Amino acid sequence: MRVTGHGGTGLNVVDFGGEGPGILLLHGLTGRAANWTATARWLTRHGRVVGYDARGHGHSDKPDGPYDRAAYVGDATAVIEALDLGPALVVGHSMGGLTAWQLAGARPDLVRGVVIADMNPVTPPDLVDRWRRWLADWPVPFPTLADVRDYFGAARRSEGESFVEVMAGGPDGWRPLARPAHVLASLAHWADRDHRPELGPVRCPALVVAGAESDQPVDRQREMAALLPDGRFALVPDAGHVLHYDNPAGWRAAVEPFVAELIPARRDPVPAT
Repeated sequence: MRVTGHGGTGLNVVDFGGEGPGILLLHGLTGRAANWTATARWLTRHGRVVGYDARGHGHSDKPDGPYDRAAYVGDATAVIEALDLGPALVVGHSMGGLTAWQLAGARPDLVRGVVIADMNPVTPPDLVDRWRRWLADWPVPFPTLADVRDYFGAARRSEGESFVEVMAGGPDGWRPLARPAHVLASLAHWADRDHRPELGPVRCPALVVAGAESDQPVDRQREMAALLPDGRFALVPDAGHVLHYDNPAGWRAAVEPFVAELIPARRDPVPAT
């Protein structure tokens, strides 16, 4: 399914199924909607679950720009309005979490609640440089998907699986669907910023979920929950930054009670994975 986003950018939308109130899933930088497949499976108990590949990611259009925050928030707005999902529960991981709270602050009529997964509200000044060096080190093309798993899953095997989802195969091997230039352009619009002043306008219920072993500071995320007018905090044990891959059962245990407060379940429970 395609939806026209901000500035005419075509967005690849995945309808995971379910009925009732809208639930919108926003992936992190370099990701795609498919990263949410396991989470979407149990969220369909609560409503209609939709995700999309962000601009420059997955199978969405990859224009030269813009990749600023207004474009990302505009795309989320366009998907909610085009599919009549509002007011939606918006679940965002990392960069998607940033988009979720910015959307909730700018368009409260479209958002009933937000889940912010492992996002630091104070982004460091060297973030773009660190990512530029890391992207340059990727041994692209990867000969096989096993090489992708080994490279990105060296510390946590489950995180290697998340990168398998964002690769495309070609005659010479496997390459990321997101282009490095677009990744860096996206980062440039939220690096070296203190986003805490944006939290006050988020009036809807909000859950901040941190990975206990993430490189994103847990204390900052606790502070973010305290600054949100209706904020709560949950910690997922045995999980790093990609917490919904690292500990899917812990992720579900942290998030589903909050979801159920806003959108009661409509059918028999889906077994935890």
